[in-house]
Amino acid sequence: MSQTLYVVKIGGNVIDNPEACTRFLQVFAQLDAPKILVHGGGKVATQIAAKLQIETQMVDGRRITDQPMLDVVTMVYGGLVNKNLVAQLQAAGCNAIGLTGADGGIIRSVKRPVKTIDYGFVGDIEAVNGAQISAILSSNLTPVIAPLTYSAEGLLLNTNADTMASATAVAMSEAFEVNLIYCFEKKGVLSDPDDDDAVISKLIPATYEEYKASGAINKGMIPKLDNAFAALNAGVKQVTICHADELANAVSGGAGTAIVL
Repeated sequence: MSQTLYVVKIGGNVIDNPEACTRFLQVFAQLDAPKILVHGGGKVATQIAAKLQIETQMVDGRRITDQPMLDVVTMVYGGLVNKNLVAQLQAAGCNAIGLTGADGGIIRSVKRPVKTIDYGFVGDIEAVNGAQISAILSSNLTPVIAPLTYSAEGLLLNTNADTMASATAVAMSEAFEVNLIYCFEKKGVLSDPDDDDAVISKLIPATYEEYKASGAINKGMIPKLDNAFAALNAGVKQVTICHADELANAVSGGAGTAIVL
């Protein structure tokens, strides 16, 4: 039987809250199996861009990444946020190594083509080098992956962290039984967006379509769930969406929303 691997994605809202982030990292560090942490960016990039008088442009919740903003997100995601997470994990007894997709060539993307919107230097994932990530894991290191990838032309590209987690989980499912867990500031997928306790314990494709049609599931939750179902369809064993404080319970199946086919 294959060994279990946890691929955990932590959302920006948790990273923005130092106490919540520390609590999460303490639990993540104690997961008794090989593990990978993929992190979002949070509001820090927007705050630092403002200090540098660089305008933040968003379309439907997605950041437009022009050259000045690419410089900011590279500094913030690949440097400030990533290395702070690594330092805290070291203090918690987890031997972590901070990476972008460019490091070791682990995640390659193509620059998103311009259609109705020019997203700028945003990457759509082409390939994940599972063998290279496995080599890192076999050195008893825990990869902490920032939401940046690289192109064949040598560009750094801002890349959606949920998609990076899903693509990484799929690539690693060839060698491991992968448990993909999305941790954020809600208790799971909600049947009523205005009721934080209306957690859907198990979500199947048919019910997902119904909730989308009614508007109960909307906005940023849709791409997250699309990534979750795509991962299951491509060989990932288990996907859970849960509150960052519930990671330990989610591992045992006792918290959050289980995504099932």
